[in-house]
Amino acid sequence: MERIEYEVIRSARKTIAVQVNIDKSVLVRAPKRCSKAAIEDFVEEHKEWIIRKKKEMERRAAEREEKRKNMPQWSEEDYRSCRLEAEKALGERTAFFAKVMGIDYGRITVRNQKTRWGSCSAKGNLNFNWRLILAPGEVLDYVVVHELAHRREMNHSERFWRLVENILPDYQRQRRWLKENGETLMER
Repeated sequence: MERIEYEVIRSARKTIAVQVNIDKSVLVRAPKRCSKAAIEDFVEEHKEWIIRKKKEMERRAAEREEKRKNMPQWSEEDYRSCRLEAEKALGERTAFFAKVMGIDYGRITVRNQKTRWGSCSAKGNLNFNWRLILAPGEVLDYVVVHELAHRREMNHSERFWRLVENILPDYQRQRRWLKENGETLMER
């Protein structure tokens, strides 16, 4: 029987959660006072899911490698041009949706992030990944609305998702596109 290797991160959370990362490593997030035995039991209970996820990550890595082979090479100028285009588009779309939603925000920063599409700080500053410019426009809009919705709900509660859905009724399609294709964009 396969033994699952995993890393544990303890925090002030109330539940145990497990995630399988893109590199197939397993991360368990647990409450500070959770016993080692409880964590081991949790991992054992979710063993089949973890193994399935690891196989899925392996398959996705092979698909990414195949897509990467077919991608044209970019110059520094290509990157600079895309980043400038992203800054312009993200600024315009954020201003548009903020007005529609009646939400204010602070500074917008466009970054070269490897794992995130966007984030919203408690002060209302918004960060976006420049690679969003490579996605379809409706996907960029989804990330903008998602981050602006955090100005009202700094969580992913039902109220948060209702707020997103009120603005973008088909947001789940954009979210799915990002989940299915985002890794390829991150390769840029």
